[in-house]
Amino acid sequence: MDNLVENENLSQSENTAEALEKTEATRKVFIKTYGCQMNVYDSDRMNDALSNDGYVKTENPDDADLVILNTCHIREKAAEKVYSELGRIRKLKEAKAKDGKQMMVSVAGCVAQAEGAEISRRAPIVDLVVGPQSYHRLPELLNRASNGSKVVETEFDIQEKFKHLATPSKEAVRKRGVTAFVTVQEGCDKFCTFCVVPYTRGAEVSRKVEQIVMETERLAAAGVREVTLLGQNVNAWHGEGPDGREWGLGELLFRLAKIDGIERLRYTTSHPRDMEDSLIAAHRDLDILMPYLHLPVQSGSDAILKAMNRKHTRDDYFRLIDRIREARDDIALSGDFIVGFPGETDQDHKDTLDLIRRVTYGSAFSFKYSPRPGTPGATLEEQIDERVKSERLAELQELLSTQQKDFNASLIGKTIDVLFEKEGRREGQLAGRSPWLQPVHVNAPLDLYSEIRSVEIVAASANSLEGRLV
Repeated sequence: MDNLVENENLSQSENTAEALEKTEATRKVFIKTYGCQMNVYDSDRMNDALSNDGYVKTENPDDADLVILNTCHIREKAAEKVYSELGRIRKLKEAKAKDGKQMMVSVAGCVAQAEGAEISRRAPIVDLVVGPQSYHRLPELLNRASNGSKVVETEFDIQEKFKHLATPSKEAVRKRGVTAFVTVQEGCDKFCTFCVVPYTRGAEVSRKVEQIVMETERLAAAGVREVTLLGQNVNAWHGEGPDGREWGLGELLFRLAKIDGIERLRYTTSHPRDMEDSLIAAHRDLDILMPYLHLPVQSGSDAILKAMNRKHTRDDYFRLIDRIREARDDIALSGDFIVGFPGETDQDHKDTLDLIRRVTYGSAFSFKYSPRPGTPGATLEEQIDERVKSERLAELQELLSTQQKDFNASLIGKTIDVLFEKEGRREGQLAGRSPWLQPVHVNAPLDLYSEIRSVEIVAASANSLEGRLV
């Protein structure tokens, strides 16, 4: 792909192969990532695939020969935000063209899957639209698009993608830090009435144990100390084991705990219907599995849970929480809550607040319901007024914020293990994560980077902790 102005300055006497080699070595890619941890993982894999094709990563879109928007469709007006960003990129692409430079533009991820060819129609500057199951084919697809074709690739073939994932170099892994994500499961079969994931990520598919173990071993060999397993419904993972038998997530965690160098394991996001006994046992028996669980309930009202098609009740959730806490009494819970779902009454809202008070959360995410085109919730009657949604959200968030502050404050005076991940905000300071995922800031020498050390917590804020080395 001839897309750098430097090519125009090459001496006529230079060998064509040398010119191409120089061009390939200087191509730059800028990837803007929206949304969840899985998109972060996907963006890293895109960079890996493109690195093997001669691209280098840049943090500045002005320098880029290729711009990729890796999109998320969960939040309100996700597609419109992408089109707005494409408007800004169009000006950049046009300015480059005036200088004789070429820049390719790709939209990837869930908005790409949902919108498809409509993106190319509304934003002609887009050269390639690629869904989340096809990014392993980026070099091939970009080569097709470089010939002037508008390429749209939104086929579902998750297993094929995982079979052909590019392997990052040790250097690339080290640059990303001592923590890493590993996607083990994609897609969703739950069909909650508010959610687009089954339509943008497809049906639930689980990677094989061998693939996951090999990827985790490579991360450990490059210095990664903590791995978070990812999936739209990660605890629905049931992958083929080396013995030909289907494993569950609990069994996978026990296997990953044996990998030298890996000191911490986490997983997200879970569904209450998929918390099997073996997974709860992993929380009881594996010290390496951090005592933090993101287990969204969405609502505390049985009527709303039924309307959401969650297929569990509030009492089911309470019983599950009791079992989990019996297995691991220091576990902290995180959750997701949607307020203002169609038909939600004042009593339904009070039921949600009651559930939060009874469970108590260390952290949580909460949102106003917004209709997603193509989902059953968007066509339901009794849509809730925005003013009412805002009032309910404010009340719910005040309660969750109080619980989070109380949980953080409860750690003051305690000694906990912290994995140091990066330099802190102040000179002579390192920042890390507690077992419960809070950021922890400590005055400590830089040579403790990537180490796990005991830290006494001396102060707490709403979102982070401060400690001193023991």
